[in-house]
Amino acid sequence: MLKILLKLTLISLIIPLVFSCVFSEDKSVPVLTVVYTDFEDAITIEGLIEPVHSTTMACPRNIEGTVTYIVEDGSFVEEGEIVCQIEVPELQTEYDKLLIDLENAEANLTKTIADLEMQYALVEAQVKSNDAETLIAQLDSLQLKYAPPNQRKIKELELEKVLIDKQKHEKKLKALNVIQQSEVKKLELSIQRLKNRIKTTKEQIDALTLKAPKKGLAVKGYHFITWTKIQVGDIVWSNMPLITLPQLTEMRAKIQATEKDFKFINVGDSVFYTFDAMPENKGWGKITKKAPVGKPIKQNSKIKYFEIDASIDSVLVTPEIGISAECRIVMKQLEDTIVIPQISIFDVDSMKVVYVKKDNGFQLRQVLTGVSSSKETVITSGLKSDEAIALIKPDASLIKDRVVLPDSTTQQINKVEEK
Repeated sequence: MLKILLKLTLISLIIPLVFSCVFSEDKSVPVLTVVYTDFEDAITIEGLIEPVHSTTMACPRNIEGTVTYIVEDGSFVEEGEIVCQIEVPELQTEYDKLLIDLENAEANLTKTIADLEMQYALVEAQVKSNDAETLIAQLDSLQLKYAPPNQRKIKELELEKVLIDKQKHEKKLKALNVIQQSEVKKLELSIQRLKNRIKTTKEQIDALTLKAPKKGLAVKGYHFITWTKIQVGDIVWSNMPLITLPQLTEMRAKIQATEKDFKFINVGDSVFYTFDAMPENKGWGKITKKAPVGKPIKQNSKIKYFEIDASIDSVLVTPEIGISAECRIVMKQLEDTIVIPQISIFDVDSMKVVYVKKDNGFQLRQVLTGVSSSKETVITSGLKSDEAIALIKPDASLIKDRVVLPDSTTQQINKVEEK
């Protein structure tokens, strides 16, 4: 009898304990009431406001030099005003040397022409002297009729010699004229090449002084190595943008996205803007362009960012150039649908299931999912509004029944997904 009483007492103590454990397990499972709401898959990335159209002044081609002067960032400049000065000592040295070479070449040309003219004059004098000798010899030949044969023969040979000398001097005169023209032409071509090099070098030196082509707001460019605004003392090179004069009529946002965010963003996605510097201002636009290749966040870094352009189609107040904007990019959006957290969906027997709260526990129920974000998923079938679902998987003792969607429903959904 005593044993029976002990057993009954033990049972009476265990039964409340068991029920209290079940109640405790039930209470320990957090639940969420399902309601119809709007689904939105969006991320927020910081962007920089810049003009769509602008005039850019860059470092001249084939130049590497040091910035000795640059206007203050954001200052207003007039047309023709100097906005940047670059120094290339080697270029100035080359220009000075070319000027000296040109001066020497022109002096050499003058000397050569004088020498050639003197040589020509000497040969020409010889030709004239020979002409006189020829004339004298011809006059002497008239008197040879009465001279002895030997004397006449001597005079004829002298005349022949004079004629040969005359032909030789005339040929030398012609040859000297050709040589003179060739020498002069060669020196003139050399001088012209020097002048062309001087002109090109002078144009390069002049191009080192950048002047504003029109009046406007001057915005300094970013250095390709430091990624900071260009300043005095920086080394710049060919085609590096130095100063930009933006047109303020059309603006855009330049967004730098991580590779993780970049792959989810698509051209045409809506963008909503807010501005830290202008708390009351708001803007709207769309993604217009995605860069195909990423850039390192800094020199020699393996971490890359990807540039994205977004239009600013409408805005309450036109933002200033260079201010930052919070860009909320909406990648997917559905109105009036059932949305639940990702953590409340579980995989059971190759099915997506949720645990629906019932009076005495939970019901395992198959659901079909639609579009999703990193945190939420749209439920297309299997749940109704006002039902409560578990946010963590309940203990097996609390799962009272199991509901699977009809085959026709899943087959229909699968056909839609395949299409």
